[in-house]
Amino acid sequence: MMTIEEEKSRQGKTFKMLLLFGMVSIFMIFAGLSSGFVVSRSRPDWIQDFQLPLAFTFSTLAILVSSFTFHFALKAMKENKRNLTTIFLLVTLVLGISFILLQFAGFSQVVASGYFFTGSESSITTSFLYIMVIVHIAHLLGGIISLIIVIYNHFKQKYNATQTLGIELSGMYWHFMDLIWILLFIFFYFYK
Repeated sequence: MMTIEEEKSRQGKTFKMLLLFGMVSIFMIFAGLSSGFVVSRSRPDWIQDFQLPLAFTFSTLAILVSSFTFHFALKAMKENKRNLTTIFLLVTLVLGISFILLQFAGFSQVVASGYFFTGSESSITTSFLYIMVIVHIAHLLGGIISLIIVIYNHFKQKYNATQTLGIELSGMYWHFMDLIWILLFIFFYFYK
């Protein structure tokens, strides 16, 4: 017969494995979109000199820093530093929302440069950028919802130094979405 600790450990491993399967599926979505992007480069309407707007660079910095703050939130919780955990979780949430706002600011900068995402004046280049960013934002919204649930549970004191599974799962997904965006940013920046 299993002890409560063994059962929680087993359950945690199961949840992490399920999350890993979900992340692999999400990765495959972006791999497919990236493949379409590469194949479409041979089209005559491809914009060869397209530059990513500065807002995308700032959004990349925001999401990168948010990964560190999420990591520090988990570390603080494992050390039973509740107030520090609260600060890091809230900063992560603000950075995640800032990332999304900066992405939309980037869209505005693209349009202000004379490039459009849809319609007769659009190009395949900007349409791919739009689709990939929107798909990433949609998945990141799942991370923000997860983070809000973690913050709620944190305030309800459901986590302590020995019970951090919810923060760990949310953090795994958050770091994964961070990695996906950094790969996309590098891809857009260097692959023209």
